[in-house]
Parts: sequence; C-alpha cells; structure tokens
Amino acid sequence: MTVPPAGAQPPRNCSLCPRLAAFREVQGRAHPEWFNGPVPPFGGAQAELLIVGLAPGLRGANRTGRPFTGDYAGGLLYATLRKYGFAEGDYDARPDDGLELRRVRITNAVRCVPPQNKPEPSEVANCHRFLAAEISTMPRLRTILALGAIAHHAVLTALGFRRALFPFEHGRLHGLPCGLTLADSYHCSRLNTNTGRLSPAMFEAIFGMLSSCLDAPQGEAGYPGAGADLAIRL
Repeated sequence: MTVPPAGAQPPRNCSLCPRLAAFREVQGRAHPEWFNGPVPPFGGAQAELLIVGLAPGLRGANRTGRPFTGDYAGGLLYATLRKYGFAEGDYDARPDDGLELRRVRITNAVRCVPPQNKPEPSEVANCHRFLAAEISTMPRLRTILALGAIAHHAVLTALGFRRALFPFEHGRLHGLPCGLTLADSYHCSRLNTNTGRLSPAMFEAIFGMLSSCLDAPQGEAGYPGAGADLAIRL
C-alpha cells in the first residue's frame, strides 16, 4: 500500500473505486445540491481520539459533507459526544450548525457513499491509504474507536497490523504495538439499535470508558499495555 503524504485527502473527483464514482455521479445528477464527494474528516488534527465509521450515508454525510451528519447514526453519536464532553454546541444535522468537537476527530473507513451502504472489500482497501495518512498527521492521538468490524479491520490494515492478533469485540480495548489503543463498538446505526444489538446505554458506556481513559496518564486507569487486550464487557 502506498501511503500518501500526511493528511492527504482523496480528490473531490476521486476515481479509485469505479463503482463508487459512478454512484456519486448518479446522485450528483439527481441531487446537484448535495455534497456528493469523498467526505473529509470532522475535527482538528490535535485530537486525542479518532472515531472511524464505515462510510458516508446516502442522505447523511453524502448529502451534508460532514461525517455522521443528517442521519440516525449521527443523532446518536453527537448526542453521546455532547453528554461526555467531546462536543459543544447544538447539533442540527447541518455542517454549519455550529457544533464543535473537543479532543475528538471523526472520519470513515470508506470516504465515498456506497450503494446500499455496503462497500466492497476492494473499496475499503483503496481507502486504507487515506486513513493511514490521516492517522500520521495526528501527533496527540492516543485512542482510535472503531465503529463496527469493517472499521476495526481498516484501522489495523492502515497501521500495518495483522487482523488475527486483534479480533473485533464490542467493548474491547486493544493495546497496539505502536502505542495506540484501539477500542471497539458496534456501529451506532438504526439497524443495530432497532435489533437490540446496540442500545444507547451500551454506546454511552463506551464513551464513559474512553473519557476516563483519556483523562488518565497512558498506561494507567484501564489502558492496556502495548500488545495487550482489555475486555471491559459492556
């Protein structure tokens, strides 16, 4: 995998994934007022926590141009971030609503909206380079929260680690050899909450744990050591 310069973003007319580029073109003709492009991250590069989702939602981030903005998942995510001090201001499902993030940055494993919200493996692989570049430009980063198994695997691949050594499990903290901590949560999608796989209380517990960890010196208060796992069983 060729990693672009630190902080590199996919071009507005990115054509690495022909299927996604064609889908964006269709949506652009149908909804020219929508963003319809690779969605950039939200939040500053000095953040200590990076949240990695799956991909932009068709009527969410693909429409608004801001991760998790305009759909059900964003409503749950931003309400939880505000509750635990990771965001300030009102979330009004618009990129100009004035919401500000604190200590956190949000991105997606796949930058462009996929049909039926299901990216193909090759499309996830094509975006690894951008996730790796993004991580490399965050000097204060301590923890990455992966929302779902695909995001979890994307983070490991972007960092060059074997997936088998760090299996995805909701509520688990993985101490990575590079010194970062990888935290796992089920994705905050409507499907997961409707089926009971993830409740708001379960999601809030993840952020309560992350808040406590980030407020403590690394290596203390629940942080796993490098190469170690800690299952918190939320």
